[in-house]
Amino acid sequence: MKKIIQVLKNNPAYLAMRKGKGEIVVSHASDEAMLIASAFFANPKTMLVIKDSLYQAQLLYQELHPLLKQKVVFFPCDESLRVEALASSQELIGERIFALSQILTHQPLVVICHTQSYLRYLPHPQLFEEYTLHLKVGMTIDPLILREKLMYSGYQMIQRVDEPFYYSKRGGVIDVYSIQYDSPIRIEFFDDEIESLRFFDKNTQRSLENVQEVTILPATDLLFDNQDIEGVISQIEDLKDKTKCDEYQDELDEEISIDIESIKNHQASSRLYQYMGLFASSTTLRSYFDDVLIVTSSQEKIKTVYNQYVEETFYYTHELQSMGKMVKGLSLYHELQPLLKKSDIDFVDFKTNEKQITFLTREVQLSLLNETQLIQQIKDYLIQNTILMCLENNHQIQMMTDLLDKHHLTYTLIGNDDHIYPEINIYMGNLSTGIDFCDEHVILMTEKELFKVNHQKKKGYIKYKDAKVINDYTELNIGDYVVHDVNGIGQYMGIKTLEVRGAKKDYLYIAYKGNDTLYIPVENFKLVRKYASRDGKVPKIHALNSTEWQKTKQRVRNKVDDLADRLIEIYAQRMKQPGFAFPQDDTLQLQFEECFGYELTPDQKAAVKEIKADMETPRPMDRLLCGDVGFGKTEVALRACFKAILGGKQVAFLCPTTILSSQHYHTMEKRFENFPVTIALLNRFTSTKQRKQILADLKEGKIDLLVGTHRILSNDVTFKDLGLLCIDEEQRFGVKQKEKIKEIRKTIDVLTLTATPIPRTLQMSLMGIRGLSQIETPPLNRLPVQTYVMEKVLSLLNK
Repeated sequence: MKKIIQVLKNNPAYLAMRKGKGEIVVSHASDEAMLIASAFFANPKTMLVIKDSLYQAQLLYQELHPLLKQKVVFFPCDESLRVEALASSQELIGERIFALSQILTHQPLVVICHTQSYLRYLPHPQLFEEYTLHLKVGMTIDPLILREKLMYSGYQMIQRVDEPFYYSKRGGVIDVYSIQYDSPIRIEFFDDEIESLRFFDKNTQRSLENVQEVTILPATDLLFDNQDIEGVISQIEDLKDKTKCDEYQDELDEEISIDIESIKNHQASSRLYQYMGLFASSTTLRSYFDDVLIVTSSQEKIKTVYNQYVEETFYYTHELQSMGKMVKGLSLYHELQPLLKKSDIDFVDFKTNEKQITFLTREVQLSLLNETQLIQQIKDYLIQNTILMCLENNHQIQMMTDLLDKHHLTYTLIGNDDHIYPEINIYMGNLSTGIDFCDEHVILMTEKELFKVNHQKKKGYIKYKDAKVINDYTELNIGDYVVHDVNGIGQYMGIKTLEVRGAKKDYLYIAYKGNDTLYIPVENFKLVRKYASRDGKVPKIHALNSTEWQKTKQRVRNKVDDLADRLIEIYAQRMKQPGFAFPQDDTLQLQFEECFGYELTPDQKAAVKEIKADMETPRPMDRLLCGDVGFGKTEVALRACFKAILGGKQVAFLCPTTILSSQHYHTMEKRFENFPVTIALLNRFTSTKQRKQILADLKEGKIDLLVGTHRILSNDVTFKDLGLLCIDEEQRFGVKQKEKIKEIRKTIDVLTLTATPIPRTLQMSLMGIRGLSQIETPPLNRLPVQTYVMEKVLSLLNK
């Protein structure tokens, strides 16, 4: 009971209960993490959670680890085969090995993976256990056989062991560093008998602790079954014969010969992963579980990442095959669809079922139809429960105490102590929603339930003096595609320290076609730029010293010259023709802005002022609103939309994707719900009947605000009196799409929203052709952007 008070007064983001112990686990984790943790507490059963990306999987693991401790493991891999081939991460290998060992020995667990790691070829669980060594003092084993087993398990021999995955031999002593231990192990033999086992310090090499037994995990997940090797080599030879590579046939023969020898010797090279699909013993992560509940965060996102992975892998393997570095016909990952069919839960399509994992908390439901009914519900809760009322200010507390006094209900005003009193306890705090702690018989009520207040209090904005925009090479992530002005498109592999003429220096490591590499001093990071494309399309990697990139640049220059002439003509016409001067703000505009519920940042206020000033002049506005995700661009745009509507004009809000248009539509519905604004949504999900009605109403002027995708630019879409066009994420549209409506209606005001302006747009803004408003300061306590789509439910599916 005391812990509940402590937790609530600390104002946690989320709560979960540990079944049967009355213990509250506190975490500022996401809804998804708390749902998983709560489900696992309620019914401990192995869960395999599949995220779309490595980053999202890492984030979820970091959120779950404080809650589940040793009951959660992480199974990652590189998201690009090119990255794995050139810069394979020992840390990720160690995470995979440890996860597989935990799954085989310590179920139930929550296992976090992502798209690429879920599709990865793995050794059969029986083979993994076969390559796991269990050693005891007094055990008889030939040191030569032990060394052979270590080599087959992926360990490499060095002179001095100071990091995992290595071993050394000195006389009758073998040192080995297994990933699950903090220190390496020293195995001392007397002839072929293990005389002692002890951990030692990797720095001083001095012994730390004697033990009676140890377990040595494999040093790789590329484990080859001896019984399969001969057949696999035969398949590789057949594929080589079928691969036509006349120009590079000698190189191909040499590469394959090296690979075959490496397989025979069980070498743990990341290059050999390409042959894992040929081994009969290869399997999936799913086969490591006897009984598992599979949870996918979003099957749609996973499918999108999968398609990009397939495309990128195709281009990469095609490069290697064309240069005689890889045979054709190899399978590098499992197909996605058969594995997704085994998913028990998709957080985007979260439904209840007869079999449930029930949480130990429930929602608090109060009806405010009348005072008598509210008091009766509170009395009903008091029969078996203690009530906590968390109210935001003294005014709310006074209203509630007056109500309770009127109906002769006993209550206690609690302060900073941790004591909870019988019946009703009232204290000042700021919690978003109430909750029923079932096992503890404690009911938490907040202003949301008691007063139906569902908005956050306005907070003043504080600009931190050391806040700044990051603009250096650390913005690059391993695997990102980059563009070099001379050498074209490559893939960033990280930072590498090289010694040149006796001096050590850090370089950006860039991979090009055929695994060619380029090193750029970190101080010259501006020589490369991050590659960006529409819909995340995987680019074609260029070869070093190739003329292809120069031809591409010249072709683009010619198109840019033609486009520039056309744009200059369009903007010249816009400057000459008079536009519509919107009236100044009236009372309704001020009421709309007051209903926002948050305090604008200084940059938002400045942007609103600049946009309104442009709209109130007779010259057509063409302004770029630039700001990072979550910095409040949409609210600024909605204020401009409302100003245009109050001026008697229609507004078009153009979005690059169907999902974004739907999100904006719902935001606008909520934002304009108390004002006389008619809003319509037009995208590919709009039915034929609805579309016909929308087009007719739009033409007659019955629709004030139309939000949608590029469907808005179709010839059958006719506005009665369009006055403002808002374009969100303009870099996702083609120039022809964006300029089409400007050519048709050259006198309309245009507001463009973007987090990453394209160079052409930014240059025109800096030159003064277009206005520029920047939002550089985030809202107070802005958190990293995370998106979760799920239904509000209190149970999980159970297989």
